[in-house]
Amino acid sequence: GSGCQVALLHDDAFLAAVERSGVGVLMLHALNPYGFSHLRRTNEYNADLNRNFVDFSAPPATSPAYGEIHPLLLPAAWPPPPASEAKLGAWIKTHGEKAFQAAVSGGQYAFPDGMFYGGSRPSWSNACLRAVLRAEASSRQRLGWIDFHTGLGPRGHGEKIYSGRDHPADVARAKAWWGDDVTSFFDGSSTSAHVTGVISAAAYDECPRTEMTGMALEYGTYSLEHTLQTLRAEHWLHNHPEAPARQREEIKRALRDTFYIDADDWKTIVYEQAKEACLEAVAALAATSVHT
Repeated sequence: GSGCQVALLHDDAFLAAVERSGVGVLMLHALNPYGFSHLRRTNEYNADLNRNFVDFSAPPATSPAYGEIHPLLLPAAWPPPPASEAKLGAWIKTHGEKAFQAAVSGGQYAFPDGMFYGGSRPSWSNACLRAVLRAEASSRQRLGWIDFHTGLGPRGHGEKIYSGRDHPADVARAKAWWGDDVTSFFDGSSTSAHVTGVISAAAYDECPRTEMTGMALEYGTYSLEHTLQTLRAEHWLHNHPEAPARQREEIKRALRDTFYIDADDWKTIVYEQAKEACLEAVAALAATSVHT
């Protein structure tokens, strides 16, 4: 995401297209400064921002499946003891790979030291984003939303995952903007599990009179198994600050390498898809409104 934003700001063709369109473009960068500083997906109290946008005044969503595997995902020692991995493998064999992915990554609110923890309150980043949306987007008629992610799918492929409410008209509009290959976890067509507390929910809350059309561009790096194993190791490390320095360095390096491939071919194809998606959003907004 950061690389795409910087490249867009230096892309004369993109900037010229935006200027001609009359569409406003807002880029949000480093919404999780703690994560940027400490090389973590989560914030200062282990909350995943893309699981943090829920109604905390209501009872938290439950995830019994995650509770069953939490001690197996993050055992006392790393690498995990063979007996622990055997138990986790048996759970996966019984319930299936899809159920495992959903249990791990769907979002949970009961284990503050666990994976994909949504938090117990709105985070600072949550409040910051909402303030920006109120100031910059709440008066707009239409809003296009693109969120950049890595870690799922084939290497370099940007899956267009619909991001919004489960409304057929909204999904159809996203496909009209970005193509029929837009997927959705609502109908099971996406590589992503069904996720709770996604960040795009803030746009509906803070811009209630604005028509929102959103997607996440999910770029592939390595296999799902590799990605989850890397995340397990990094979460274990966070829970074990006494880990040796060498192990810490290895785990942190693996995390970065898993979510960011430092290769020219990968970076080129990632940017090409990002630019195309952004230009498509600008064109769609320009065609439907003069106040977007």
